[in-house]
Amino acid sequence: MSRHASAPYRVSALRTLCAAALLLLCAAGGAAQRSAPPESRAGTASGEKPKIRAITAFINLDRENYREEIAETLTFLRRARTILESSGGYEVQTIRISTQPFPQYTQGLTTAQAVAFFREYDALAAKEGFDASIGPAMLEADASPAEGELLGEILSQTSVLNGSVVVAGEDGVRWPAVGAAAQVMKKLAETTKHSQGNFRFSAIAMVPPLTPFYPGSYHSGFGHQFAIALESANVVAATFRDATDLETAKHQLTDNLAAQAFDIQHLAERADRDTGWSYVGMDLSPAPMKNVSIGAAIENLTAQPFGASGTLTAAATITAALREITVKRTGYSGLMLPVLEDARLAQRWSEGNISLDALLAYSAVCGTGLDTIPLPGNTTEEQLALIVGDMASLAFKWHKPLAARLLPVSGKGPGERTEFDDPHLVNATIQPLQRGGANF
Repeated sequence: MSRHASAPYRVSALRTLCAAALLLLCAAGGAAQRSAPPESRAGTASGEKPKIRAITAFINLDRENYREEIAETLTFLRRARTILESSGGYEVQTIRISTQPFPQYTQGLTTAQAVAFFREYDALAAKEGFDASIGPAMLEADASPAEGELLGEILSQTSVLNGSVVVAGEDGVRWPAVGAAAQVMKKLAETTKHSQGNFRFSAIAMVPPLTPFYPGSYHSGFGHQFAIALESANVVAATFRDATDLETAKHQLTDNLAAQAFDIQHLAERADRDTGWSYVGMDLSPAPMKNVSIGAAIENLTAQPFGASGTLTAAATITAALREITVKRTGYSGLMLPVLEDARLAQRWSEGNISLDALLAYSAVCGTGLDTIPLPGNTTEEQLALIVGDMASLAFKWHKPLAARLLPVSGKGPGERTEFDDPHLVNATIQPLQRGGANF
């Protein structure tokens, strides 16, 4: 059993009261829902068109025949991409393949054999140009922390594969898994170049199967399904740029995103009919990408730096708008605030305007957790476990999907800048961990 299994833990009273108040904001997003066929919503007031972050296919991987399975899946994904790009004019950034939890198809293998298999799979993904998630460790409440140890070994020796550890479910926070996730984070920080391995790992809590966003993507059914993840921070930014008040901003955002979402759904359903792969829904989360910034979009609405008063209200406004869009959904469909994938968020983090506690507070109004957070390299497993435990406690309390993707940087301390070498990451200044306060 992990040494974190019985660690005493409580969420501070202040944070609990804050989360309770913020959940009321999230629930107050309005009951009226927008639902219209795509043809009645052909244009958007903002003139902006979102990108599609990913088309994610879900398969039951058979280790003995996986190359044939992958080839068949890639044929489908490339056909779906063609439909969305040629017929809809949407840029598809990535195609992805997610499997059932990897312990289900590595049974009977030694650690060395499992790592060798996944190194082959990793090389295939790199060659064929797709992202791959091997699903979570410790999906079941009674799973052994050894599954987390194996995942850490796999991710430390690959460069494309993604994975996760399930740290909370319907039964509550799973403290052995919290400890296992912290151990994986520490291992990847110490054994991967620039400590970048943690970009492909997350601790997930209450995250459902068939989520198209990575790293916490997996399925638990029959497979042969697909979902779509949006990258629509540009639509939010354009909508908020000229909004006169919160209510107008919310309704305009609903209308603008709904117009595009219904059109994308129409195309996805065409791919479903043409290929026989089952479309399971869309994750409406308005993901950013570096200079296409959700942080800047929120600042358009608040006229304040991200992290100042009004930020939380803007987060609740975005979430309320998303909830009124009645396309078929899957995944988070909430506000994503990935610090190092968003140039404005990285800037505000470097300035000290954002903290871990603030990001958890925003998550209480339907964000998606703690995402790409740079941390000092000397952050201990115990400290990582406390942060993950905060996230897991919040997710279980409000029964909502959250994740923690924490990036401790080996050899770097507070005041130093990260040196990540990844086209999707923005470098930022590392901030000290709080001591004597709510975190530790």
